Formats: sequence, structure tokens, C-alpha cells
Amino acid sequence: MKPTTRGTLAAVVTGVVAAVGASAAPAVAAETVPVPLPLEGVEHSLNVKAPKLAGELPLLMPGAPQGPTYVEGRLLPASAVPQVPLGAALPGLKAETPLPRVVGEGFERVGLDAPAADLRTLTPGLNVDTPLTAPNPDALGLPSLQDPQAAVLTPLLRTAPTANLGLV
Repeated sequence: MKPTTRGTLAAVVTGVVAAVGASAAPAVAAETVPVPLPLEGVEHSLNVKAPKLAGELPLLMPGAPQGPTYVEGRLLPASAVPQVPLGAALPGLKAETPLPRVVGEGFERVGLDAPAADLRTLTPGLNVDTPLTAPNPDALGLPSLQDPQAAVLTPLLRTAPTANLGLV
């Protein structure tokens, strides 16, 4: 085999491996973990139709905190204790239970589907300022006195959960 043919073949194989590797999602990238609840043993032992239950548990994904912001005229930076973003999901639930044929033919189960919803949060933060100002050139470079300031940055919680309830 010629060296150019080997090089071309190696480039093609490398491209295919890279394409396959890029399409496969890593296990760490999952935002929720499915949790099935097996109830088949109850159906077989008691000879009744058992409900089907499954859930989704979220994985907490911490983000990078926002760095300090320096403001002119202050000795300490804004956001002395920065807010940390956390991303996760609300737990999901999927349930189906047998229904007696009271409703009519074709409706044998009632189901609830509440998928995991994205959840974005920011932890509380702290913003403080000292009782001294920055050096004042009018006062020979000495700082002036001011009231000390402290503020708690409120936490943030943002989500949009949904659910579907219906007959199956």
C-alpha cells in the first residue's frame, strides 16, 4: 500500500471515529437520572393490575460564580460574596394506574406525566461597603467617613413545570 493511500485511509478512519465520538453524549451530560419502580412482582403475586410508576431525579450542576465588580469610589468590590448559579431540574414523574370500566370502552388507564422541568437558581450573595470612602484629594488624601452599608442579594428561582393528566 502506498504512503499516500495509507495517509488517506488514516484520515478517513480518524474522521469517522471523531464523528461517532462527537455524536455519543457522555453520561455526565445527563441532567436527570431515570428511576423506574418495578411493580411486576405485585401483579404476579396478587393477580391484580398494578400501577406503572417511574421518576426522574435531577443532577445538580453548579456554574461559575460571577467575579467581583470594582466600582469607582468604593474600597471593596461589589458582590463581596458572589451569587453562584446552579442548574438542575425539578423531579419528574410518570404514573399510570388501572381504571375500572366506569368511563366506557377504550379507557383502561388514567395517566399522569409530569416531565422534569429546567430549574435555574442563583444563591444569595452579599454586597458590603466600608465606613470609609476612597482617598479624597480635597482632604489631603485622607478618606472620609460614611455610613457602613450591607445588602443581601436575593436568591433567584426560575422554572416552568408542566404536567399532563389524561385517560389512556
